[in-house]
Amino acid sequence: MNRAVSGFSKKSKTEKIAWLAANYLQENPHFIQILKNYWNEDTELQQLHDDFIENTLSNYYLPFGIAPNFLINGEIYAIPMVTEESSVVAAASNAAKFWMDRGGFHAQVISTVKNGQIHFNFFGSEKDIEEFFNDVKPKLRQSIQSLEKNMQGRGGGLLDLSFVDKSHILEGYFYIHATFETLDAMGANFINSCLEKMAQTFEEEARNYEAFQKVNELPEVVMSILSNYVPECVVRAEASCPVEDLTTKHHNGKQFAQKFIRAIEIAKTETRRAVTHNKGIMNGVDAVVLATGNDFRAVEAGVHAYAARNSYYGSLTHAKIEDGIFTFWIELPLAIGTVGGLTSLHPLTKLAFEILQKPDAKQLMQIIAVAGLAQNFAALRSLVTTGIQKGHMKMHLMNILNQFEASKEEKEQALEYFKVNQVSHNAVVAFLAKLRG
Repeated sequence: MNRAVSGFSKKSKTEKIAWLAANYLQENPHFIQILKNYWNEDTELQQLHDDFIENTLSNYYLPFGIAPNFLINGEIYAIPMVTEESSVVAAASNAAKFWMDRGGFHAQVISTVKNGQIHFNFFGSEKDIEEFFNDVKPKLRQSIQSLEKNMQGRGGGLLDLSFVDKSHILEGYFYIHATFETLDAMGANFINSCLEKMAQTFEEEARNYEAFQKVNELPEVVMSILSNYVPECVVRAEASCPVEDLTTKHHNGKQFAQKFIRAIEIAKTETRRAVTHNKGIMNGVDAVVLATGNDFRAVEAGVHAYAARNSYYGSLTHAKIEDGIFTFWIELPLAIGTVGGLTSLHPLTKLAFEILQKPDAKQLMQIIAVAGLAQNFAALRSLVTTGIQKGHMKMHLMNILNQFEASKEEKEQALEYFKVNQVSHNAVVAFLAKLRG
């Protein structure tokens, strides 16, 4: 069967669904209704969603939840979170409540510089290409004046240009490293537009450069693109309290703190542990990034590269006991925005910003970092005390019940039963089978 198609993007939504039915879903008579179940009744709202990407057939819903009681720099926040993982919002909320009684979280933005590169080939004299860059640098800056006018008016724009020689690693490879301040915008489109314009100017000027004409060797731009690795765009969040304040009715504060620190030391030492450790952090980070319409894939890529910046992959969080004070902190590179992209288009994203009291980009960086720190605290607290599965499976119980289409009455009885019995997939199956006779 030939399933190739041409001009698919030009088909109407109805035509696309019909093509899908004929080629891939002949055995599922319900799929059209499934797609329609997730359409918005408001046709204008549905059209807005259709326009976000190409070839839209329906909407894919994820839960939009709230984690309350986050005390950050003296102000209490309710943090919107979008995630499908059952325990994330509960864990964040529990961590927020725990630290609210112990001084809350403190966060500060260390730096906000973003960057991009003009990558090019050059197989002539290294001295000639470096001298050319120094000569042409002012013209590169001048060439983007119209592009950065508005950004400069707000206090941002291109910060600096530098020449990087990588020919000792890859023959003939050099790049121009550009740094930018984009303020409340994530800045991807602005940075890429500036880079492409400077690349054009770079090649135009090179054609008339005397040293290159003598040897008939010109630089050739390969690509111009921003980098999602932003180690100069960093936020720090921390929580601290006297060690004795960590004592609860179930755990001794000093013993808990020591095991907690040891768990982080293990994540700094062993990559297999560090990956899962940091994934837990990103459970919180991604949930807020998604809720605020930012690019969680860019954030993920940059954060994990940062975790490996010392030539090995390790924990993003740190902890210590000093003079009887337990301190737990994180530093994250976060290139996010509060204007542009989906931030002003998606109705739920706009609502998320209202819930957060309309933060600027720096404030949002702080909130996101705290969400990641809280998530990590909740996970490690479970790991070094009761174990991760007890709480996680309690939250996962409803997913299992829904999988087996449990009725309202069956769910109520199951929730009561598993208050005192261990949750597992097999245990739930057995419980339902017994209940149903």
